[in-house]
Amino acid sequence: MSASQKQPPKKKTPSRRQWSGEVTSHSDALDLEQGVFKKGSPRQIALSLKRSAESSTRRKSSPYRSAMSMLTFYINRAGKTLNAKQRRLLDNAKEELRKVFGRE
Repeated sequence: MSASQKQPPKKKTPSRRQWSGEVTSHSDALDLEQGVFKKGSPRQIALSLKRSAESSTRRKSSPYRSAMSMLTFYINRAGKTLNAKQRRLLDNAKEELRKVFGRE
């Protein structure tokens, strides 16, 4: 290709941070409540995820699996930026999610 011929512009791919943020805010499986992972208690997080999973008509698996998958995805993707307190809160939310779904 000569210098006078131009290549079409390359599409910019979103960074990992943008990609995972996009998934948690626009998931095909769940419509999450705004700020669900920032809530103050593990129970509030678990109950919000449960409501979202049970009301979703687009999920492909059980409400429990969808909710747990979204929580695990968030923990794994945000892991490097979570402080110890936030990490503990989210890990406790997993336990609470098991309880609210009767899977203890």
